Amino acid sequence: MGPVTAGVLQLLALIGALALVHIPLGNHMARVYSSTKHLRVEKWIYKGIGANPDAEMTWPAYLRGVLAFSAVGVLFLYLLQRLQGLLPGSLGFAAIDPDQAFNTAVSFVTNTNWQSYYGEQAMGHVVQTAGLAVQNFVSAAVGMAVAVALVRGFARSRSGELGNFWSDLVRGVTRILVPLAFVAAVVLVACGVIQNFSGIHEVGQFMGGSQQWNGGAVASQEAIKELGTNGGGYFNANSAHPFENPTPFTNLFEIFLILVIPFSITRTFGVMVGSVKQGYAILATMATIWVGFVALMMWTEFSHHGPAFDIAGGAMEGKEVRFGIGGSSIFATSTTLTSTGAVNSFHSSFTGLGGGITLLGMMLGEIAPGGVGSGLYGMLIMAVIAVFIAGLMVGRTPEYLGKKIGTREIKLAACYILVTPALVLTLTACAMALPTPANSMTNSGAHGFSEILYAYTSAANNNGSAFAGLNADTQWFNTTLGIAMLLGRFVPMVFVLALAGSLAGQRPVPVTAGTLRTEKPLFTGLLVGAILIITGLTYFPALALGPLAEGLA
Repeated sequence: MGPVTAGVLQLLALIGALALVHIPLGNHMARVYSSTKHLRVEKWIYKGIGANPDAEMTWPAYLRGVLAFSAVGVLFLYLLQRLQGLLPGSLGFAAIDPDQAFNTAVSFVTNTNWQSYYGEQAMGHVVQTAGLAVQNFVSAAVGMAVAVALVRGFARSRSGELGNFWSDLVRGVTRILVPLAFVAAVVLVACGVIQNFSGIHEVGQFMGGSQQWNGGAVASQEAIKELGTNGGGYFNANSAHPFENPTPFTNLFEIFLILVIPFSITRTFGVMVGSVKQGYAILATMATIWVGFVALMMWTEFSHHGPAFDIAGGAMEGKEVRFGIGGSSIFATSTTLTSTGAVNSFHSSFTGLGGGITLLGMMLGEIAPGGVGSGLYGMLIMAVIAVFIAGLMVGRTPEYLGKKIGTREIKLAACYILVTPALVLTLTACAMALPTPANSMTNSGAHGFSEILYAYTSAANNNGSAFAGLNADTQWFNTTLGIAMLLGRFVPMVFVLALAGSLAGQRPVPVTAGTLRTEKPLFTGLLVGAILIITGLTYFPALALGPLAEGLA
């Protein structure tokens, strides 16, 4: 069986597995966020934090909950890193420097998981488990809570209330993420991923000499790292490391974990708004873009350009032999079209056009299928833009799911889509113009520009993957990337929740003969076109200077 056939079969198996769990998982999540009952452990948590889980919140109150919880998370994780040298299980590692501790704290709280450090050489067991792993759960749950709040904005009328943030947060962790992560961790341990709290071991090398390796609770962190679209690896090599991702099966299983909630939550959306067809329309949009990007990535990486490529069967530089080009292409596309950022290969070593595909996947806003929660609310914002464009075409007031898209709603949607490009392009221009950050590039020309463009695109979109070749452990990059992560995560949430509140306060508009049918394939095509055109117009000049110039050279 050839490598191309193997890659296609892996893709088909992945699609089949995602289709199998789509309905039951989507229905389960809808029940979780619609239930009025609280589990005993949830009641203990509410009592401990002093929250009333039954109190309805308007969008400003919901936003205050999101920001307050996240601010406490940043402070706690920062202090944990700064005090690491005094903690048990530190493995002898010293405290993290202030700028790097700030960057890492912001990174994990914003669900970005950008890492400017070597995991196995910097973080002890306490920081990894009590700090980073905990944020993997709660940061994902925050994204899901904001998405559910927007869905309630479409589903409710004349109330202005979006549910309760603390209830949504706790339920997302206890009823969805923890049970799924537990099952996933058991599967990974059974397949060879390590799970222990051992110290540092001296390991001999085949070519002589030795190196040091430490163990850790890798399987449990790996499970939530992928399931919560977090991406931060226990080891520096991330999912290319055999302790995190030992076999082709675990590779495919980890891709499944990355995609399962973002794709299934479209079913949750359909159930909660009372029309599963609307959920299928959003799902079809996400799936069309994802499959298209995977196909393009495989084409660029399997294309042969000379004897070396012919012998290797494609562009194997920077890829693990045990995964091959097919498994690496699916992983790279999935991790950059979601806010995961985990890598099983070096994206910097992909072909010029292949690296451009990973960049464009993040530039779309990571909505196909996007991060846990963030992908759904990002896609719904694009749906609002699409119905507005359709309304302009026919001279009719745009409506979506029975809600009018007026001046206020379209301004909020427009502000949402402008935040990330403004951060990416402004900070990239500053880094290229100033001598100190530009000196961090190990490559010149188009590829060096792509390194910096990729870093800020990854940070502002809360992805976390890196293009490699860039020394990002400097005060400039630790600080500016941290700021990009904070603003790229929470400023869009302000507009999402404000939009949700505006929609929830509206009276439903009755369906008429002139209403745009947003559950039909025609709307799916319009939505795909709007996403690609808006992104292309925004980022095309930057892409032309980087990956396009390199790929066409």
